[in-house]
Amino acid sequence: MSTVISIQLVLPEDKVYLAGSSIAGQLVLKLRSTLVDPVVKVELVGRGYLEWKEEDNPHLDYSRSTVCRNQAVFISKEHYFHISDGWLDSGVHTFDFNFSFPPGLPSTFTSKIGFISYFIQGTCSGREIVLAKEKKYLLLQGTSRTHCALPFSPTFVQDPLVVETRKDAVYLCCFGHGSVVLRMYLEKNIFSPGDHIVFVTDISNRTCKYIRKVVFAVHCIVLYKGVNNRGEQRSLEDRSEVTRLESRTNTGPFQIMRVIGTLVLPKPLPITSTRMENEIMSFRYELVGTSNLPCTPSTMVGRLPIIVALPEIAYEEQSMGNPCENEGDNSEGNDLDRDVPEKDVEPSDSESSE
Repeated sequence: MSTVISIQLVLPEDKVYLAGSSIAGQLVLKLRSTLVDPVVKVELVGRGYLEWKEEDNPHLDYSRSTVCRNQAVFISKEHYFHISDGWLDSGVHTFDFNFSFPPGLPSTFTSKIGFISYFIQGTCSGREIVLAKEKKYLLLQGTSRTHCALPFSPTFVQDPLVVETRKDAVYLCCFGHGSVVLRMYLEKNIFSPGDHIVFVTDISNRTCKYIRKVVFAVHCIVLYKGVNNRGEQRSLEDRSEVTRLESRTNTGPFQIMRVIGTLVLPKPLPITSTRMENEIMSFRYELVGTSNLPCTPSTMVGRLPIIVALPEIAYEEQSMGNPCENEGDNSEGNDLDRDVPEKDVEPSDSESSE
């Protein structure tokens, strides 16, 4: 029967920590009997790992894949607690601890290819044998360096930002043709995690068919950098949805529909990467509007580049103004408004999901 009945880490629930801030908690140890020469410690660890498979040589007649991997340790700290007299009596013992997160840490992130995670682990050992341990994962939000103003190119940082996409459609069944124009507008393209992205979209339907639905989403494009079995540097770009909004437009033939929508960025969220060196992952974002052309297999896609950034000073001011606003945000509340400047159409429903 083990001497340790239980070990427990006491931390705030569902809190999002900021790079450069600190974390405070308690390690609670419950003993069945006296423990001699115990070693009690807590560790703070942050690490990243990625792995994917790719074809070794696509020109070969047979398939042979190779594995690409990479990993990084962002933070590793440990604290040993002083035990008076070299022993702990039976009962409950509480140990207080405090760690500081260095600035510049990347945000918590998980995908099918890789992850960036942070955790606190408490351990109780006796005579080089681990008697009990507990691990709790943390949510961390990375920040932008305050001393370097956002070093993005002027062509990327625009205020406002507009993109227009046109797609032609040909209908062989009735020997008709037409086109659909999608015009997306943003007042700004720099946002922080938890911000509301308000956008305006004009859909010009110049066909004889109905446009039933338009999907809006924020895409996170991640560039993974790894090494294969031969030590060669490899990279892979992957795209995933961060938040999504579906609009049932029912735009009639030769009508124009205006859609005013809102997407909410979740927290934590990796910030847009500005440095490529010594990173196993780099991130960028796009606001994407997608619509299927009526009665054709074609799809029209409009893309607006956006920047996710969080200066440390701005985050601290936001936290002081509303300390509860930065915790437990699940990015709910995507909203959608519509205005039809030309012909009236029937009321339409919208669905939003993340």
